[in-house]
Amino acid sequence: MKTVACVIDDGFAPFEFGLACEAFGLDRSDDGVPNFDFRVVAPQPGAVRSKLGFSVNVEHDLSFAHTADLVVFCPLPRQKWAHIDQRLIELARAAVARGAWVLSVCSGSFVLAAAGVLDGRRATTHWMYAHTMASMYPQIDVDPDVLFVQDGRIITSAGTAAGIDACLHLLRIELGAELTNRIARRMVVPPQRDGGQAQYIDRPLPAAPSDSLAAVAEWAVENLRDELSVEELAVRAHMSPRTFARRFKSEFGATPASWLTRQRLIQAQRMLERTDLGLERIAQECGFGSAAVLRQNFARVLGTTPTAYRARFSCTTGMHEADAVAELTPA
Repeated sequence: MKTVACVIDDGFAPFEFGLACEAFGLDRSDDGVPNFDFRVVAPQPGAVRSKLGFSVNVEHDLSFAHTADLVVFCPLPRQKWAHIDQRLIELARAAVARGAWVLSVCSGSFVLAAAGVLDGRRATTHWMYAHTMASMYPQIDVDPDVLFVQDGRIITSAGTAAGIDACLHLLRIELGAELTNRIARRMVVPPQRDGGQAQYIDRPLPAAPSDSLAAVAEWAVENLRDELSVEELAVRAHMSPRTFARRFKSEFGATPASWLTRQRLIQAQRMLERTDLGLERIAQECGFGSAAVLRQNFARVLGTTPTAYRARFSCTTGMHEADAVAELTPA
């Protein structure tokens, strides 16, 4: 992925527009992150008015977007959902047809819905708009409960900060875990949230700092190679297992088990990039127990194998032929 087009139209949401610029438009070459040819485009170049009343001057029409490797659709105001600009519809169809990445943030998904490219697919949008989308487009499997959904090369995200998670997810696919974590650190956001976490968390902040489970989570990340049962984590939090599981999901938006699996996968990605250790050793260090379990989780969550991931993103020169052979050998 080398070229990125960020599409805005009158009434666009400034925050979501800004996060796309932050994720794909900044020069981070001093951190070893490759730059993208990033351009903001609009159906009609010139002053494009935001929903907050100010305008940005857009120099490019949609021509660049028709050849870009990634097309990002920013949110549109509610009054436009039933009257999407035909030029945006044609852009979305063409991008999907030629196999480009397509990413919508919040209500930007209504452009994709109007274009028909989400028909028969699972998708999401802001939880406040999910019912409207499901009513307008019953052929779409709208999931109102997740941060983002990837279906093929189409990524739809929920509102506001969930767009950051979707962008980081795509960057991790294209750049690998190490470089994406550098971007996340520069953005001062956690790189760990995956798409299956809840959009709406009943208690987004702990009642008091002393009640936070952050210390337990930090300890868990430092001890991923251990089994780390809910019971053990609950003891460290001085709670019953049932209370701990409920509080953990409320604070982190995921069950302890799914959260731990994601942390182990991130650690495995880092080790595959940075080391020449064999898959069995990496699996043990990350708490998966065996290379077979590591492969299963890699395939389920990342859609690839550890060896294929290492071949693409390794910072070292060595490769483990035995691992490659093992992945090609039926279990």
